[in-house]
Amino acid sequence: MKKRIKIIIFEILIIGVLSAFSFSKTISKRNDKILSHIVDLNKQDLRLFWKTENGDIINNFINLKEYLSSKSEKLVFAMNGGMYQKDFSPQGLYIENGIIRSKTNNTVKGYGNFYLQPNGVFYITNDNKGFVCKTTDFKNTNIKYATQSGPLLLIEGKIHSKFRDASKNLNIRNGVGVLPNGRLLFAMSKEKINFYDFAKYFKSFGCKNALYLDGFVSKTYLPEKDWIQTSGNFGVIIGEVQ
Repeated sequence: MKKRIKIIIFEILIIGVLSAFSFSKTISKRNDKILSHIVDLNKQDLRLFWKTENGDIINNFINLKEYLSSKSEKLVFAMNGGMYQKDFSPQGLYIENGIIRSKTNNTVKGYGNFYLQPNGVFYITNDNKGFVCKTTDFKNTNIKYATQSGPLLLIEGKIHSKFRDASKNLNIRNGVGVLPNGRLLFAMSKEKINFYDFAKYFKSFGCKNALYLDGFVSKTYLPEKDWIQTSGNFGVIIGEVQ
């Protein structure tokens, strides 16, 4: 009897090891084409940036690094945080430190990804909780940061109904999703990808809601993973600071 129990325990351990190895290979393979970064808002300092106190648009990661350095702070991670107008102003809602810098864009019909309904809002509350929701569901209560973009990638665990598997609409894409434990998953494709596969990436991590931020202009700064893109200018920038 004891021998039989030992055999069963051994078999369970072997299955566990093989499963872990298989999962590790899957994650590794999945990350080959998509760069990701997870943020725990209870431990990491995540902020949204657009302009300096003098009203100068920060525009890019190099300027943001220098701006933070002047305050004896360090940029750990950065990603463009949504679509913008020709003057680099946010296309839609933007809240910084509780102040509305740009109003919600409630236009239902329009040209481009932003207007592929439903679009949504990524926001952080004053008690350091991150959320993604439909623009129509957003309420400006207890909000520290918010940025509007579109389309939503995942809506309550379901991939956006307008996305199609095997779609030829390929582009570099970046976005943000909320993990089951409340942490934030930021991701940017290293290669061109369609909306369906990009949304499926967030879904594979258990995200229920995720928001597309932008496309071919997308860049990410993440030295921890040897990924440093400093070209390009943006409107809103999402940055982790130390």
